[in-house]
Amino acid sequence: MPLPLPEYDDLDATAMAAAVRGGQLSPRELLDAAIARVEARDPALNAVVERHFDRARARVDALPDGPLKGVPFLLKDLKIQLEGTVTTNSCALKVGKVATASSELTRRYEAAGLQILGKTNTPEFGIMGVTEPALRGPCRNPWNLDHTPGGSSGGSASAVAARLVPVAHGGDGGGSIRIPASACGLFGLKPTRGRITMAPALGEAWMGMVQEHVLTRTVRDSALLLDLTDGPTPGEPYAAPAKARPWVDEVGADPGRLTIAVCREALYATHQDPACVAAVDAAARLLEDLGHTVVEARPQLDVEALVRAYFVTVAAGTAVYAEDVARDAGLRPSPRHFEPGTWLLALIGWRSPASALERASREMDKAARVMGAFHQKYDLLLTSTLARPPARVGQLTLSTSEELQIALLRNIAYGRILDFAIDQMGRGKLAYTPNTQLFNQTGQPAVSLPLHTGPDGLPIGVQLGAALGREDLLLRVSAQLEQAAPWADRRPATLRR
Repeated sequence: MPLPLPEYDDLDATAMAAAVRGGQLSPRELLDAAIARVEARDPALNAVVERHFDRARARVDALPDGPLKGVPFLLKDLKIQLEGTVTTNSCALKVGKVATASSELTRRYEAAGLQILGKTNTPEFGIMGVTEPALRGPCRNPWNLDHTPGGSSGGSASAVAARLVPVAHGGDGGGSIRIPASACGLFGLKPTRGRITMAPALGEAWMGMVQEHVLTRTVRDSALLLDLTDGPTPGEPYAAPAKARPWVDEVGADPGRLTIAVCREALYATHQDPACVAAVDAAARLLEDLGHTVVEARPQLDVEALVRAYFVTVAAGTAVYAEDVARDAGLRPSPRHFEPGTWLLALIGWRSPASALERASREMDKAARVMGAFHQKYDLLLTSTLARPPARVGQLTLSTSEELQIALLRNIAYGRILDFAIDQMGRGKLAYTPNTQLFNQTGQPAVSLPLHTGPDGLPIGVQLGAALGREDLLLRVSAQLEQAAPWADRRPATLRR
């Protein structure tokens, strides 16, 4: 049976909102079309794990008259709150905990006129680069259901790629917007540190590594959402450089002739799949064709120190969050309450001396100085987003033997348990996603662009990173690339008419 409003699949958020303003479509028609697609397509994907259809229907005739009035939207089921609904963080202890107030970012989304339909699948606490939580089950990639959409915003990416909604919320603490954007053939921007508020509950997460934004099919949608949601609230721990003009004005603006460093190697690993190298090479050639100067160069970083700093930082945040979640449930943290990977990181956090967290902070600050100097010479840094094509579902989750090893670590010293985590989760799992964490650690903005397709037909993204505060450059060049090599009309095989 045909789905209602067949043109829905071809419209981005900007076009949908224009059709509402022009009277060609109504918010109710868009809502019905979105719900029909969730009901028809999501059973194969497992992307939408909380459905707020009744809430959306009750609000559809009284939406704020914002720039995106009537556009269907999904929130990631992690951290962000929507009053009267549950955010589980894919943790069983959070099931049934209803939010008494919305996050400031949610309020900004709704003030823009977006219709929030539900929440999307994510790994427990958002700590994995794949979306396969024990609580919810694995989310699948619309391009090939045997493969992961990545993580931790995998549910949002899967939903946008499958045309359930044109845009969805995500968060990025180590690549969690860019990784699934690459795996699902989408545009994903991680903004500069401090650009998007986490008020009122948080000032920062993972020592400032986490930034929130959206996954989209078009550059203009990402720019518009950034305009509608950026800006600080009182008490912010960081201040992002102010934008010179609206972000949407950067889309289509001439970026000028830029000097772009291209790195064909993995940043935090030793192996790059040939398909990912081919994606970088193709993007470099395209950038040269557009008039930019492209040279091979990579920043000189202490990779081992940065990998350790990343794990220590995430572990500290995981330990505190596990304590908070358990306390709210009237319990003491226990391995029976959390997934093994979560528990491993929490153990590292609890065993880490304060000096380890200070050392991590200093290493990341040193990297930020290195990158600041690097961008005095090079406007942008080009890499692949992932080091390998999207993995198969289950390929990157902890094995039974690894879980058993974790269960034996309760009395192991801090240094040994950290080394185990880096070996098992770092050299193994992080090897697939070694190119994104740097920009979280330094606070720089970075994007993943869907410019390439691998020999198996799965999307392969390329990443551009810019100096702190230079989302303007990223949006200009991204729009230039989007015009030269359009991608928005590509659709997964599972959706082809």
